[in-house]
Amino acid sequence: MGLELQGKWALILGASSGFGAATARELARHGMNIAGVHLDRRATLPLAEAVIHDVQAAGGSARFFNVNAADDEKRRDVIGRLGSELGGAPVTTLMHSLAFGTLLPLVAHEGSEGQVSRAQLEMTMDVMAHSLVYWVQDLVGAGLLRSGSRVFVMTSAGPTRVWPYYGVVAAAKAAVECHVRYLAAELGRAGITVNAIRAGITDTPAVRRIPGWDRLLDAARAQNPSGRATAPEDVARVIALLSRSEAQWLTGDVVGVDGGELYTV
Repeated sequence: MGLELQGKWALILGASSGFGAATARELARHGMNIAGVHLDRRATLPLAEAVIHDVQAAGGSARFFNVNAADDEKRRDVIGRLGSELGGAPVTTLMHSLAFGTLLPLVAHEGSEGQVSRAQLEMTMDVMAHSLVYWVQDLVGAGLLRSGSRVFVMTSAGPTRVWPYYGVVAAAKAAVECHVRYLAAELGRAGITVNAIRAGITDTPAVRRIPGWDRLLDAARAQNPSGRATAPEDVARVIALLSRSEAQWLTGDVVGVDGGELYTV
């Protein structure tokens, strides 16, 4: 397992389920402490509590905030608290795994429930793309992202594929991949790397909100050379690997973590 990540801090946006929860558990297994931001009401709070329990059971510290990560005031409050509570330690790994967007067609058609509005389009772009920039800006400004820090954001095959009702989210994924390239270029001299992780189709709460999600998963299983769909743990293990110092020269990229699914017919 190695000791390089032992005692360091990771900040995970979207930490209570899916990729974020799996990554919190995996990084804790490598000895990291986890700060998590999640937005859960009473019915889903046990998901966050289970992640906290598992992080602590692995020997790490867990500091979770149940707030809207896309809210400017909440973001600044969380970063201010972390600046005080981490005792001068940096955030070694930042993972952006916010999956809250609109699943409506761009133009209404027969059988659809309307079309995306301006407010819905802008909200999806803000949460799933632009919020990455705002978190990085404030974390760098607070001195929490420093040389050696790693930034990861989740993307998908959406920018190069067409799935029904996924157009707004796909546009946000394309935007965040562009943000990754420019953030990597601007932060290179500071020693901070920035990469997007393109997971294969994975059974997560976010995917289950896509109309026809079960057919997407069936197709992924049939198409993938490994005979199964991607799991959140597959992504978590890659993020742990890329959080190490040996990955310093990997930045500005979209890293496919899909078992070969995207390029297999």
